[in-house]
Amino acid sequence: MLRALSGLIVVAALTTLSVVPAYAGSQTSPALTKKQQGAPWSALTKKQQEALEPIAQQWDSLPEVQQKRLIATTRSFNQLSPEKKQVFHKRLLEWSKLTPEQRNRAREKYKAYKKISPAKREEIKLKALAMEAQKEKARQAEEDAKNAAVSTDEEDSNDDEDDNSSD
Repeated sequence: MLRALSGLIVVAALTTLSVVPAYAGSQTSPALTKKQQGAPWSALTKKQQEALEPIAQQWDSLPEVQQKRLIATTRSFNQLSPEKKQVFHKRLLEWSKLTPEQRNRAREKYKAYKKISPAKREEIKLKALAMEAQKEKARQAEEDAKNAAVSTDEEDSNDDEDDNSSD
């Protein structure tokens, strides 16, 4: 079950990531003809809007074909855990900020990834998860060090105040 859900998340995220247009992160977007325009944001269901929230600002400027692909990914979104939904949103937002060259590179890597054996893919996935866990530990250690430094500074200033009040 977990493996199937994990696969669903990867497919949904990568499908979504491959359809956000090159101009999604920019302030201006090309004008679309009536034929190219899809449904307005307000026409989406609440569940679809929840799933696609990171690209709400760009939605009305997306071509219809891309909107349809994105809407298709929302079907599985509601089955995800809250943590997986956060990951989905994070990746969708990150993708919308990539340059066209970066997106093309990511698509090529994904194509190569799909060509390798499932066992090798699992190995790559586990390495990526381990790297992410190490990064999180490093972030946490850095945050703990900052908090400890602030705490020490506050104690020192309190000690100075105590010394001055005894005079």
